[in-house]
Amino acid sequence: MRLPTHVIRPTALAVTAVAALVAAPTSAQADGTPPPPPVTVTTDTGHHASGDIFVSPFGQSATYGNGAEILSPDGRHVVWFHPAPAGEEIADFRTQTYRGKPVLTFWQGTGLGGLAQGTDYIYDDHYRQIATVQAGNGYSADGHEFLLTRHNTALILSYTTATADLTSIGGPADQTVINGIVQEIDVKTGKVLFEWNSADHVPYSESEQPLPASPSTPWDWFHVNAVKEDGHGHLLVDARNTWTAYRVDRHSGAIDWKLGGKDSSFTLKAAPGQVLNEADRIFAWQHDTEAHGHGLYTVFDNESAGVANTGTGAVSSLAYSRAVTVRIDEKHRTATLVRSDDQPHALLAPSQGNTEQLATGGRFTGWGSLPEFSETDADGDLVFDASFPTGVNSYRAYRLPWHPER
Repeated sequence: MRLPTHVIRPTALAVTAVAALVAAPTSAQADGTPPPPPVTVTTDTGHHASGDIFVSPFGQSATYGNGAEILSPDGRHVVWFHPAPAGEEIADFRTQTYRGKPVLTFWQGTGLGGLAQGTDYIYDDHYRQIATVQAGNGYSADGHEFLLTRHNTALILSYTTATADLTSIGGPADQTVINGIVQEIDVKTGKVLFEWNSADHVPYSESEQPLPASPSTPWDWFHVNAVKEDGHGHLLVDARNTWTAYRVDRHSGAIDWKLGGKDSSFTLKAAPGQVLNEADRIFAWQHDTEAHGHGLYTVFDNESAGVANTGTGAVSSLAYSRAVTVRIDEKHRTATLVRSDDQPHALLAPSQGNTEQLATGGRFTGWGSLPEFSETDADGDLVFDASFPTGVNSYRAYRLPWHPER
């Protein structure tokens, strides 16, 4: 069944209407659903990259609608808004390629950040739903990642509970745990082509997440939040709660190396003129580790998981989030911090977030639980910054080309 969709096309008439909508966001849309939240642009030098802005705003307020949203390149106009059904949210909204054609993709469901239940959707360039992707083997798709590959498969994530004996690390013998699942799904058939369970490959001792007070309270020890391709035959799996990115063999599931965390395969060091936030790591509670070839990796470094999650705030003297670039030397087993784009207002994002490497050499960053998204140029200078109202955020944010059929 097709989901309800509200389209604002960028004609001269629509732009006028959208400008009014952004200025007066409390007015319901024609179909009665709440409007998207307004966006306040605080920095625009006019030198940002081309491409529309893709966000999926959500919050607890009934004033604004949760949904998938395309903004104009300057962030001031709504190109398209797809509202989520009541009680649900949308995450990881972006453009991708499926069967050689540009498409829109997103996850929709409930419980993002926990034991989520949802479905991944693919829309064509006429804004029509053309496919859905479900997790296989009894799992449900989580909203942290929905990545299409050139083979028309999808890399997705799921969370599942199990019982574990944690006496070796000072825990109970019957602790409920939350394990991370990675699957590769054939989009057309729904067949599971690959499956990886964190509990089969990573020891519980690598977790930085404190044990809960009760064995019956699920311990989110791993918290998988990203899976990317990393060259031929390998995947890059990111886990917030072990502070580690794992390079995984796409066939056997074996871990080739670990970047960060308690058992890193690399000695971390700073490039000339750079300073590490700690002597033994580059990131903590991170998201969205991504490979760019030639040993370069970008990471959204949260530096905090929030007091409510861990009982503490920041974990080091670095009291702000940032987007970092790391260069790995596999031969010498070193990882060098080569670039750091700090949060523009020196704030911490206790959850969510991503950073996108732009063709211009700049970087577009969604600041996760902070209601903000920004762009820096190739020199690291801020060229664009915008925000939602307090209480609204977007799990990820992207700047991407999009040329829909009219």
